[in-house]
Amino acid sequence: MRLDVGGIRFLTHPTFDAGNTVYERATSTLTKLRGPALDPASVGPIDAVLLSHDHHFDNFDRAGRTLLASRTVFTSPLGASRIGGAAVGLEPWQTRELASPEGGVLRVTGAPARPSP
Repeated sequence: MRLDVGGIRFLTHPTFDAGNTVYERATSTLTKLRGPALDPASVGPIDAVLLSHDHHFDNFDRAGRTLLASRTVFTSPLGASRIGGAAVGLEPWQTRELASPEGGVLRVTGAPARPSP
């Protein structure tokens, strides 16, 4: 999803790998059945990424990582340590402020969450 807020463009869970991409892991092999709804060129410039977690390819795949390597990624502290670079790990309720090009400040706040089985 692309969100344009206060002159800042966010992307959530960037997955741009093609359909039929195979992801081999130690305990399983996953195959992406369909390609992305939009190609990266259609999304336009991205300022930052909101990412609940980084370790599943349905949230952050290879093409998404490559495309957004130089962007600020807001995620969990553990995810930020795995991603590196410009990743920012937010603890629950921790807030970071971004200056809006339209004036003012936009706050990004980490929310506590736990996936269900």
